[in-house]
Amino acid sequence: MIRRLFIPLLALGLAGPAIAENEEFRVGYVRVMDDAQVMLAYEAGLYAKHGLDAELIEFSSGTDLIKGIVGGQLDIGVLGFSNAFTWAGRGADLRIVGGAQRGYHALLAHDDAGIDEVADLAGKDLASQKQGSTADIVLKGVTLAEAGLSDDDLNIMGVAPSVAVQSLAGGRVDAAFLFEPYASIAKLQAPVTEIYEIGEVWPFPCMVVITAEETLEERREVLWAALDAQREAIEMLESDPEEAAGYITSYFVKEDVIETRDQGEIASEKVIADAIATNDFSAELTEADIERMKELAGIMHEQGILEQADFDVDALLDLGWQKEREL
Repeated sequence: MIRRLFIPLLALGLAGPAIAENEEFRVGYVRVMDDAQVMLAYEAGLYAKHGLDAELIEFSSGTDLIKGIVGGQLDIGVLGFSNAFTWAGRGADLRIVGGAQRGYHALLAHDDAGIDEVADLAGKDLASQKQGSTADIVLKGVTLAEAGLSDDDLNIMGVAPSVAVQSLAGGRVDAAFLFEPYASIAKLQAPVTEIYEIGEVWPFPCMVVITAEETLEERREVLWAALDAQREAIEMLESDPEEAAGYITSYFVKEDVIETRDQGEIASEKVIADAIATNDFSAELTEADIERMKELAGIMHEQGILEQADFDVDALLDLGWQKEREL
């Protein structure tokens, strides 16, 4: 899906753009709360404020989105950093230029499945994200490993989040590993219980901003303008989830209300605002974030995804924007 936005700056009543003219700019995203800053920057006119004629291009997963960056169809994408590692390991010239969101992934179990903790997933059916995604790598390398399980101990199905919710509600799977807002919606509509949330026990920079090295070299100021816009969006997400929800609820829920199992109707914007509040958005990549990325690179090597045992994470980082902005 392609969505375009051009709003004259004078009509917005905003300050002049950070670049000389309205630049065409292509942003790849996935329709999950982790990418909310992209949707919000688009809908609230923040890209336009910073001089960008933004085009949002939706992908079903980060593993698909990264191909758009490698192939030159996108200027930037907000996705899991493991995708950059995988393609860099194959020789692609990519750069991670900013932060986005620190990983919220909830493990929800059907109330009839007899699952009270992660170890109880043995022999069960679990709906999760696409194989090779950051969520999949963390699920297998952290969540299951810390419970003494391997992916061979259960049946893991990689599906879209909306499909995972439907499968869980319908009893076709015993549990699901979900992003927001799908975790919140599932808890309202299905007989499920959250038994684990990785952000509480193993925080990591799930989503980052990725670009091609060539794009960074040729359009650095334009990229910086996009990061400025997304930073403003993140500030709204963190400080005023209710206002942010007013802009982005339609990306996730088309109806004005959500029918729940035992609470009647709840306004869709409230559900999305609550889901926003569960997430930790950050435009900055900290030293702790980078160390976690290096730890996950080691896990990817153990899983056979990365050939290099000494994969150079630092070589992929260009933190010039956050240094200039003194984050």
